[in-house]
Amino acid sequence: MQSAAAAGTAISVRGLGLSFDSQTVLADIDLEVPGGTTLALLGPSGCGKSTLLKLLAGLQQPGAGSIHFGAQLVADAHSCVAPERRGLGMVFQDYALWPHMTVAGNVAFPLEMGRVARPERERRVAAALARVGLEHVGKRRISALSGGQQQRVALARAIVAEPRILLFDEPLSNLDRDLRVSLCREIGELLAQLGTTAVYVTHDREEAETLAHQVVTMQHGRIASAIHRSGTQYNETF
Repeated sequence: MQSAAAAGTAISVRGLGLSFDSQTVLADIDLEVPGGTTLALLGPSGCGKSTLLKLLAGLQQPGAGSIHFGAQLVADAHSCVAPERRGLGMVFQDYALWPHMTVAGNVAFPLEMGRVARPERERRVAAALARVGLEHVGKRRISALSGGQQQRVALARAIVAEPRILLFDEPLSNLDRDLRVSLCREIGELLAQLGTTAVYVTHDREEAETLAHQVVTMQHGRIASAIHRSGTQYNETF
């Protein structure tokens, strides 16, 4: 993975916690993600990594602690900025594409919601599709694409509005191993080119270490360990 660009919005998480009834889901989460870098959240199902991603996305509100994007407080126990006001792009495990729409229509959707004028919308859609190698399939239906192509469409939709932060929720887990390896490499190269800050949830350590500058392993709602990339090596930081 190339060195991070100077651009990008830093993420700061302090003392983050969340409980449902008497069950603690997350406790004492502290994270610092420098702008333009990628953090991978690693761990088995139920460890809390997807819940943490939901808190970053604004889909849930923490019971304790705070989340800042740059200088902006986006969530604490008393306030929660709506997802659409956080400047996010999101890529999901199940792609979350609309099958009745064309590829270009899917990618353009965030821009339509933002009331971007058609000429600018078309320019951005074409640029996003070119970045993921799908510049020639804009008029096709989603059902006509392979799984790997559909995930690239989801990625193009996530970057088309030029978000300050990208969130990935196990985006490659539905693909076969060879395709996961190649797409993982492509996503890493794209993130390095864009200089966008990213948080990437996965249960695959190889995937995490291929993409991320930091890899945080979670267990039982807490951070169990953290390693940080130094050149081509990872060093434990927690």
